[in-house]
Amino acid sequence: MAGMQFKMGLLVIILFSIVFGIVSLVAYTMGITSFYFYLMISVIFMLIQYLISPKLVEWGMRVKYVTPQEAPDLHSMITELSARAGIPKPRVGIAQIALPNAFAFGRWTSDGRVCVTQGIMNLLSKDELRAVLAHEISHLKNRDVLTITLLSVIPIILYRIAWHTMFFGGGRRSENNNGGAIALVGFISFLFYLITNLLVLYASRIREYFADYGSVKLGNRPSALASALYKLVYGSARTSKEGIKEVEGLKAFFANDPSRAFEEFNELKQLDLDKSGTIDESEMEKLRRGSIKIGFGAKTMEVFSTHPNMLKRIQKLATYERIN
Repeated sequence: MAGMQFKMGLLVIILFSIVFGIVSLVAYTMGITSFYFYLMISVIFMLIQYLISPKLVEWGMRVKYVTPQEAPDLHSMITELSARAGIPKPRVGIAQIALPNAFAFGRWTSDGRVCVTQGIMNLLSKDELRAVLAHEISHLKNRDVLTITLLSVIPIILYRIAWHTMFFGGGRRSENNNGGAIALVGFISFLFYLITNLLVLYASRIREYFADYGSVKLGNRPSALASALYKLVYGSARTSKEGIKEVEGLKAFFANDPSRAFEEFNELKQLDLDKSGTIDESEMEKLRRGSIKIGFGAKTMEVFSTHPNMLKRIQKLATYERIN
């Protein structure tokens, strides 16, 4: 885990350095040389994203918060898991979408929210649901929801800078001699937009490994989470294309990437040796001692995904021992 923590910290430094450098370059090209101006613009972008992101998730997922009377089992598990994790109990919600999944979000730990979709309620066993909820609680405990929320705005900033400097700088170019410099800034911004997108995706994949480990630390069997992920992939693969598109912009919050479900289900079938639709302890043990085959296409697709390759992820789970 120490290696993953170092990678995440390094990514944060790199991404914030890039956005600061690009904003500084744009401002300098426009004749603004104040360091505090660059800093203020960067902070304003981050602050806006930070403040409005929970509402955007609620609207996008159609979240309805439920009381202990409305969802007693859900509240009971989340109360127990948050106590074990040492964080305040998050608000509990159900997203009014059919896609089976769960997600966590919030501005800070005491503002945390853990939600499940309608589609997950009858798909998982109690142990599997508990493992998934522990995974989401771990996201809140690790504060990686805040980290990924702030990081995700960086490519947006760079895209806007590239768009405006390349396509809306024409008027200024005729008034001064900075046309070439402005165009170059636009090109550099677009290049770094592509690079930072990949880095944010990498950060998103790292945080999933952290949360998987956190679920096991909260007392869940690795096989319970592995089996739950297998079922979520299966459920996502059966969801209509319209249902997937509905949540495309928010899939980074989910326990798995629904847009890759069909390919992942075909890969995961090799782990389900008894064709039971679950991944049990004996199958995890064989995975721990054996090896898996991941094609070049799957490795390439992982680079552009918000979540790790599911085979690699479950193999990593197989190396963990349950911590009581």
